Amino acid sequence: MSTLSPGLRPPPVRPAAAAAAHEPREARFRLSPADRGVLWLYLLTRISLWITAHFARWLFPAQSGVREAAPVLAPFQHWDANHYLHIARDGYFPAGAGPGTSGWDNREAFFPGYPLLLRAVHTVVPDWTAAGLLISFVAGAVAVLALARIARAYLPEEGAGHRTAGLFLLSPCAVFLAAGYTEALFLAFALPAWLAAMKHRWALAAVLTTFGAAVRVSGLFLAAAIGLLFLLSARTGRHWRSAGWTLLPALPPAAYSWYLHAHTGDWMAWKHAQERGWYRTFHPPWEAWANTWTGAFGGTQSTGYAFMFQAELAAMVVGLALVALLVRRRRWPEAVYVALSLWALGTSYWYTSVPRATLLWWPLWIGLAALSLRRPWFRTVYLCVAAPVTTLVALTFLTGRWAG
Repeated sequence: MSTLSPGLRPPPVRPAAAAAAHEPREARFRLSPADRGVLWLYLLTRISLWITAHFARWLFPAQSGVREAAPVLAPFQHWDANHYLHIARDGYFPAGAGPGTSGWDNREAFFPGYPLLLRAVHTVVPDWTAAGLLISFVAGAVAVLALARIARAYLPEEGAGHRTAGLFLLSPCAVFLAAGYTEALFLAFALPAWLAAMKHRWALAAVLTTFGAAVRVSGLFLAAAIGLLFLLSARTGRHWRSAGWTLLPALPPAAYSWYLHAHTGDWMAWKHAQERGWYRTFHPPWEAWANTWTGAFGGTQSTGYAFMFQAELAAMVVGLALVALLVRRRRWPEAVYVALSLWALGTSYWYTSVPRATLLWWPLWIGLAALSLRRPWFRTVYLCVAAPVTTLVALTFLTGRWAG
């Protein structure tokens, strides 16, 4: 990441990216050869993952001795994907059920953006799982294309976008980009929003961030980063006339809180649902670390769960190192974005979903690409380490075991 310019200025926009901000709108959406290469890579990794899912349902059935494999799409319908399906199909409070009722699944912990889109796509695609996979497939393509374009704006090396996309798509938690989860959809809004903010197209950045905030609370972290980028970019009175746009992303969380209050009397019902269902009650960071360490190495968990807690610790270390590097490079907006994510994930009883959160830290993948372009050996080391871990995490999720 050493090419990122120091100082308090916004991310540098290379001449090609600067020219793109002023080119005709129809040309702005035209795919370059580099873009097409990234999309081909994306398609190939999807095919690889689908092949893995196909073999997983035959080789690792839920029960021993069965003579028929699970349905074709069954490997992708696990854990949070079921929560989103239930919300999309039945709503947040079906038949008067809600917090305090027997067997309640705390579904209000999940923001409504993805379930609303899933319900809309289901009107065209009858199978719920297929509808979710279609959303993630299209959203993932948008996200990886935007990531490659951001990388090309940050890095001068030839092939920077393709390299960044490759490392990202082969990352340990890449399976969640394909499943019926929110990571792909969030990135499909967040990465184009950041690309727009880099070009000082604040209204577009705000609208895209607003959609992202309807999908995940991480949208508020992105809004904070873009707001800081706006402040650091301020130069003229004309620039300040766009300041109001930076407040737009607060609307979806506010509207969702109002909706939950109307049904539960609790303005923070989504947060309290997370506390009940996923141990996300506030704990100081050192206590969260200690509790996760005990889960990983204290012999209190089965080996599968212990491994996942070890992955949580490793991902937290990576995140902290990333924030330190961004601060050192004076990349303040990106540092704020990642730091807020770490604070939200690192102040629960123990860490949950930190490895999945690495997918949302685009500076990480750009930084790794920069390192691999200047140190060719690093790419080999990365792939040798990532390949088995990525495969194991994918199989863990696809076979219905706990992951992420």
